[in-house]
Amino acid sequence: MTELPREVVDTAERLTRLARRAVDDAEAAAYERDREERLAEYGFTARVRESDDTLVCHPAEWLEGGTVRMDRIEDTDRAVEVSLSGSGDPESWDAVEAHNAEVVEAVAERAGAVHAANARAFADFMGNHYARRVETATAAELREFLTEYFPRNAWPSEEQRGAVERSLEHVFAVTETDDQSRRSAIVDHDRD
Repeated sequence: MTELPREVVDTAERLTRLARRAVDDAEAAAYERDREERLAEYGFTARVRESDDTLVCHPAEWLEGGTVRMDRIEDTDRAVEVSLSGSGDPESWDAVEAHNAEVVEAVAERAGAVHAANARAFADFMGNHYARRVETATAAELREFLTEYFPRNAWPSEEQRGAVERSLEHVFAVTETDDQSRRSAIVDHDRD
């Protein structure tokens, strides 16, 4: 069973956002074609679910004539969903991504590759779902990341799973952000 690597999902999302911001239809179509080609390498395709503005990447085998056939869906967990809207400003996504990438690099320098990989997953979550900088995460968003996004969409190794709480502490340390409610959300998850 082929699964989508996280970097392919991230690229599909980036191309979807670029297509939305394209100045003409040909440019938008080129981004969408690129997205489809990259997903097709893994036997996946994508669509934007307009009802909640979500990019859905799912196995192409679920389709017949462009329509999803329910009888072909064996495991819904194979699909990956990425919200294309959030409480941040989608127009500033590039600036948010640049900032969050700098934070990931600082975590890598401070704590190594495993913590950097977790910081990258958190940066993707905050940037893609909320179009905001990592250090602005609320306690509720941290819980959402730890309980929903990270285990389902980050494809973490055992080492990453064991280190994720500490990784988030590194994120807040390098951004010099100290908020007791966030710290409590991390500690509470660690106890679960």
